Amino acid sequence: MILRAFSFDGNVRRRGRCTLLVLLALLILPCASIAAGSKIKDVRIADRGDSTRVVFDLTSPAKHRVFALDSPPRVVVDIERCDANGKLGSLRASSTLLKSMRYAQKSPGTLRVVFDTKTAVTPKSWLLRPAAGKGHRLVLDLVSAGAKQRVKPVLAMPGAPLRKRDVIIAIDAGHGGKDPGAIGRGGTYEKTIVLSIAKRLKKLLDKEKGMRGMLTRDRDRYMPLRTRIRTASRMNADIFISIHADAAVNRNARGSSVYVLSKNGATSEAARILAQRENAVDTIGGVSLEDKDAVLKSVLVDLSQTATIDASIDLAEDILSELGLIGNVLRDRVEQAGFAVLKSPDIPSVLVETAFISNPQEERRLKTGAHQQKLAQAILRGLRRYLKDHTQNGMLLAGNGSRHVIRRGETLSTIANYYQISIGEIRRANALNSDVIRVGQVLVIPTSAGT
Repeated sequence: MILRAFSFDGNVRRRGRCTLLVLLALLILPCASIAAGSKIKDVRIADRGDSTRVVFDLTSPAKHRVFALDSPPRVVVDIERCDANGKLGSLRASSTLLKSMRYAQKSPGTLRVVFDTKTAVTPKSWLLRPAAGKGHRLVLDLVSAGAKQRVKPVLAMPGAPLRKRDVIIAIDAGHGGKDPGAIGRGGTYEKTIVLSIAKRLKKLLDKEKGMRGMLTRDRDRYMPLRTRIRTASRMNADIFISIHADAAVNRNARGSSVYVLSKNGATSEAARILAQRENAVDTIGGVSLEDKDAVLKSVLVDLSQTATIDASIDLAEDILSELGLIGNVLRDRVEQAGFAVLKSPDIPSVLVETAFISNPQEERRLKTGAHQQKLAQAILRGLRRYLKDHTQNGMLLAGNGSRHVIRRGETLSTIANYYQISIGEIRRANALNSDVIRVGQVLVIPTSAGT
């Protein structure tokens, strides 16, 4: 019997091979399931003084757990079914709060990342879905445990409350005076359109609690790029928004776009060409640090701009998402280019190309007050989204919660999941007696939201 079993014909041998393949599949399956999980595409770290933000760019959503330990202080992040993908080995994890970072596979399929901190911190984390050209992201905020206690007035009368301030948004209408900017086929000047949009945005901002808009120019006058930056600095601006209307040789080009500063070149040929055109109006001498040597100048500006560019990208994504709701967008991602007007090292700055004035249809829309108002409102909504988790202690918006405008297809459940809070918290904050909501309704998001 045994001898005959080993001398079976081809059918038996084929069945034997099938059995062997099944066994191999069972052995390989766990590894395959791990490989099918998420991978880290990139990691970004932004130092914000009393807080540090770490953003993991992932290929797909991943469950995670975050907790803090002491003696010594550290924060542990466990990401399920995640592969470091070689992106953590060369990462320099240092900031005002961070000492170092280490990582390892805690168990098959689970990546453990440990951040050693210089002091006790409070961690907060949440997942972001793909939006505006960015994929899945795991965001980790590390906030100094003593941050709130350190926010004190320089001079205070006994018992006098600390006055909170508005968020100041510098609104820069591009071009002006002898520089008309782009000129549409119907003779429309870019400088005229963008000034009108800027004024509308200021009016909207001034009606918002905790926000104040300030114009770099309020009439048709020429302003060098360096003057625009210095004006925003004198305003003590927290955010800088430069408004333009794009132009292209191809009159069919259409759609809005949002740009931020790039230190390593433009992300597209169009961005490079546009940056050259806008910068040709003037040359900028850079940041004045005259009392510092050349090496220290470079280091200080580089450190400041790295954090500022990261915040600028967050702001640009929020504005681009809102612009996409009122019309076409040129691309579904934020562009980066070397715009001189965005080179303030310490103010998150974006450049908004509202539409193509060289496109006859978009030129006609840009000339109407109704469309200009829609553009201003979209930028305002983007600012609201950005400020819900970028306000600082001492600002009126800090701790007051945020607002969410309901879009088509959203439910209380999806909104609660996005902000990492419960449906009950949203109901209580908005005095809702049911889960029925409508498109365009504005919901107050309580401060316990994880974003």
